[in-house]
Amino acid sequence: MPWRPSWRPAARRPPPPAPPEVPGYGTVEDGGFTIAAVPPDFAPVENRKTTVSYAGGEAPGTIVVDPHVKYLYLVGEGGTADRYRIAVGAEGRGLRSTTYVGRKAEWPTWTPTRNMIRTQPELYADKAGGMAPGPDNPLGARALYLYRGGKDTMFRIHGTGDYTSIGHATSAGCIRLYNQDILDLFTKVPTSTSVKIRSVADSRKLEGDAAVDASLAADADFLARTEAALAERRRAMGLE
Repeated sequence: MPWRPSWRPAARRPPPPAPPEVPGYGTVEDGGFTIAAVPPDFAPVENRKTTVSYAGGEAPGTIVVDPHVKYLYLVGEGGTADRYRIAVGAEGRGLRSTTYVGRKAEWPTWTPTRNMIRTQPELYADKAGGMAPGPDNPLGARALYLYRGGKDTMFRIHGTGDYTSIGHATSAGCIRLYNQDILDLFTKVPTSTSVKIRSVADSRKLEGDAAVDASLAADADFLARTEAALAERRRAMGLE
């Protein structure tokens, strides 16, 4: 009788199942690009688009940005609004008063300003030549360009592939949403849409002191950790 080995090769284990996609935040094919799904851990319920009761008093169709609690509202009819979670960068925190959507773009290109390159080379020096459209572009899948008096303010409401930043203040950038959310918002607002930026007093009145204080405390912690990471990157690049 011929000899046969007594062992058998181990059966291959099937790959682990992919994590479930959050409804509304799954993988999207758009314009020849693939928008990655937002992992469930980074799309908690409070970060997902929803329709809420709204008592702000602005006319239907107005975009209201609350940079303090990190929400954007698209005011609807009958005391309601579509609410989107946002991240607010350093440039976005400089936005004040009321602007309007002067231009819209699908899969925009992006080039950092000279001042951005000068003040934060660890982030922008390698992007001085600009970035082509795509999921890694800082403006994401769509951008709304904010104007005042016929002039571009250089502020943007846009998408981002950096889903970890949503809900936070960040060291750079304007007003950003999940790419899945900017796709939705983009279809709902025409050019000339009014964009109001809430003051902290407005935010406290409408969102409550507790919500504002908790958000500002979380911002301070997030920014401290972000700045530490950027400082390490500057050292690695020989900039310090």
